[in-house]
Amino acid sequence: MKFQPAVPFSFLALAAMLALPAQAGISLTDVSGHTLTLAAPARRIVSLAPHITEQVFAAGAGDRLVGNVEYGTYPAAANAVPKVGGYSRLDLEAIVALKPDLVMAWQSGNSPAAVAKLRALGLTVYLSQPNAIADIAAELEQIGKLAGTETVANKAAAEFRARYTTLSARYSQQSTVNVFYQIWKQPLMTVNGKQIISDAIRLCGGRNVFSGLPILAPTVTVEAVIAENPEVIVASGMGDSRPEWLDDWKRWTSITAVSRDNLYFVPPELLQRHTPRILDGAERLCAYLEAARAKRSN
Repeated sequence: MKFQPAVPFSFLALAAMLALPAQAGISLTDVSGHTLTLAAPARRIVSLAPHITEQVFAAGAGDRLVGNVEYGTYPAAANAVPKVGGYSRLDLEAIVALKPDLVMAWQSGNSPAAVAKLRALGLTVYLSQPNAIADIAAELEQIGKLAGTETVANKAAAEFRARYTTLSARYSQQSTVNVFYQIWKQPLMTVNGKQIISDAIRLCGGRNVFSGLPILAPTVTVEAVIAENPEVIVASGMGDSRPEWLDDWKRWTSITAVSRDNLYFVPPELLQRHTPRILDGAERLCAYLEAARAKRSN
């Protein structure tokens, strides 16, 4: 019998490795239509907006965050991440110095010139712009893909979608409530129908009375609000406390929201940030609209 010489184990291992397909990079297209590619999951991420910071942590990639912006304060661990300015006043030198392999920017909040400059400097930039509540789940999945944390991110996205579906089934088909959402007093500002806050209003069976205006955060007049005669007025303000100027509406007793005492407050972090916590804000908003419906019979 003729024996074949033994094949060294190291040769067999090498052959097996060569037979495997080459490791593919990570490639996806962001909201602007820009396609970005990473050779490997991001390990050094810079966030250029508070909502992005929160999303990165929710997607299980908080330990990859090396740069953050002012007001990027949630969760608490975000406060320890070095700041690179505010979302509208970015420190480009500080961003570059952090040597990120991924920069996550806000399409409608960051300066287009700053984003273009970062790309010109050779940095990989992902643009975020979740205009609808459903977009938040999709963005969690995108971040999970970019950071290699799909297990955590996909689970968070699934839980978010399930909670959203439950709220929609309970409230979205209720009788319509006309809502004026006030984000500031001077100037008097609201949101249009393309802003994510309007999506929350629709989720609760409401209608934003200024949904048809052309810009995301338009300025309106008191006379215009009176003419629209909202059944509910919701204010945000700057923090966790009800703004004093919400009660300024009490002088306009011809407004249904005033005559029925439907003046409500939702903390801005819960309804104005494109993060999973928007459903916490939506739950409060839906409860307020339900209270307004109940007052009709009285």
